[in-house]
Amino acid sequence: MKFIRKILDKHEHHFLKGGKFERFYPLWEAQDTFLFTSNHVTKQGPHVRDSLDSKRLMSIVVLALVPCVLFGAYNTGLQEAWAHQEPTGDWFGLFWRGMITMLPIIVVSYAAGGFWELIFAVVRKHEINEGFLVTGLLFPLVCPPSIPLWQVAVGVSFGVVIGKEIFGGTGMNILNPALTARAFLYFSYPAQISGDKVWILAQPDGISGATPLNVAAMTANGGDAVATLHSFSNGTDLTYGFWDMFWGTIPGSLGETSAAACLIGALILIITGVGSWRVIVSVLGGSWITAALLNLVAGGSLPGILSLPPHYHLAMGGLMFAAVYMATDPVSAARTTKGMYIYGFLIGALTILIRLWNPAYPEGAMLAILFMNVFAPLIDHYVVNANIKRRMKRVAS
Repeated sequence: MKFIRKILDKHEHHFLKGGKFERFYPLWEAQDTFLFTSNHVTKQGPHVRDSLDSKRLMSIVVLALVPCVLFGAYNTGLQEAWAHQEPTGDWFGLFWRGMITMLPIIVVSYAAGGFWELIFAVVRKHEINEGFLVTGLLFPLVCPPSIPLWQVAVGVSFGVVIGKEIFGGTGMNILNPALTARAFLYFSYPAQISGDKVWILAQPDGISGATPLNVAAMTANGGDAVATLHSFSNGTDLTYGFWDMFWGTIPGSLGETSAAACLIGALILIITGVGSWRVIVSVLGGSWITAALLNLVAGGSLPGILSLPPHYHLAMGGLMFAAVYMATDPVSAARTTKGMYIYGFLIGALTILIRLWNPAYPEGAMLAILFMNVFAPLIDHYVVNANIKRRMKRVAS
């Protein structure tokens, strides 16, 4: 590392003010501080002594996403093998097959988003925002494997520019950039980003790629959603039991299908203190309670999907992924302790309500988080005001 440090120090003056490459200082600073701790310190108090800067914090989130990336590659290869009625015993072969599909999507996401990050950094003459380390990987993982690469570039460009940079960059945005990008694609190109069509496109005639949520939404009024899932058949070995959904061997977005992989990521985030366990637990709790209450009124002429048990909701769709990686975004989430509980609970409740009552959109997590991103500052405002009033009463007494 000393050898690399000497090389960087030798050429640094070219990128400083007055150097011939001054305009590209943000790019130089990005790779320098990614490899080494920044030597810049605050000029006045308060001073915080900590080796965990923003880039290393974002690196931990990327590390927590690795289980979803690895399993997503395997599952994509598995789904393709099932669709073409090919053997599925070679785990490494399936992983490599899926990675060939996944890797170009990730590369395009980082390239297109990184381009806009660099442009804004050069124009504004500030450092490259390290938050894109996470956004550039989160966005591909919430996309289907069949998404066109040009849509990846357009979507992530919208998420970076409209979802973050117009607010001032990392730390200033009110919406989660990755979800903003996906929402833009969902409403602009719904046929390529949602539903079962994205899986049927790459599959032979007669093979349905419907996701578990799509199948559950097809349950007749008053019917049993679990029975509908268990009886679903598409002519392959694909099954929709609870454990199939928990482990993630089902159709879905690249990195969202495995609740088990998401829980490993959650453990990394919680142990390192990067992700808030309060938000994660509140999202899952809000989902469980809402689904359990709606189970009580299921039947009759009401949609059959209302009969879906709470634990099925936690294992299917993007709920677990959203709770672990999206809802915990420290910039767009609530900041106060009590606010985190309220914020997370409402995300979980809204996710279930959208899933069960909106047949056109049987997912819900994306819209629920974006909706609560807007209300997070309001939640914190009332929590802080309530705390002030409580203290004032204590002083008056």
